[in-house]
Amino acid sequence: MALTRRQKEVLDFITSYQVENGYSPSYDEIARGLNLASIATVHKHISALQTKNYLHRSHNQSRSIEVAPRYLQEQRRNRFETSLEVPIMGTIAAGFPVEAYEDKDKPTVSFADFIGHKDTYALRVRGDSMIDDHICEGDMILVEKSKEARDGEIVVALVGEGETTLKRFYRETGNMVRLQPANSAMSPIRVPAHEIQIQGRLLAVLRKY
Repeated sequence: MALTRRQKEVLDFITSYQVENGYSPSYDEIARGLNLASIATVHKHISALQTKNYLHRSHNQSRSIEVAPRYLQEQRRNRFETSLEVPIMGTIAAGFPVEAYEDKDKPTVSFADFIGHKDTYALRVRGDSMIDDHICEGDMILVEKSKEARDGEIVVALVGEGETTLKRFYRETGNMVRLQPANSAMSPIRVPAHEIQIQGRLLAVLRKY
């Protein structure tokens, strides 16, 4: 069930108080901390939060309010996702210079779309077979675990009993697979489909200068 703005403020105050002090606030402390009109108002919000299963409390016991684990998990997840966001400040030319400007709306890009998921992992690139796709030796790549791939996708593939390789994936006639490097000096790898194991699909490339 959705929280009202004031209910969330009460819940956040209780959570912060418990973290800072190691025990729950009293109703009077909640009222003073949030400038609420009366203890009765606090009681109303606490009862509503308890009905929505965001709080648990024992009757006739002082400081007995406990925040439900699910809300604490939501808070941790939100803090994690927020910490992985950076503002998009505008656009910059990589060709001829253009007039600089700053995006006043300040959207953000969230790296939580790429990491923090159990099916995502990182690999360090060795070699230059994908250099024409701007994937260079020493880059870190983020990979989504997958056993399937569409034609043209960049994949991590295990060929036979050998090492894994990063290439573009294509199906060919005769139940063959072509692993295409992005380097004009290198030849593609063509093998029967049963000798290929797709281990993941490329999500992003990370390069630190």
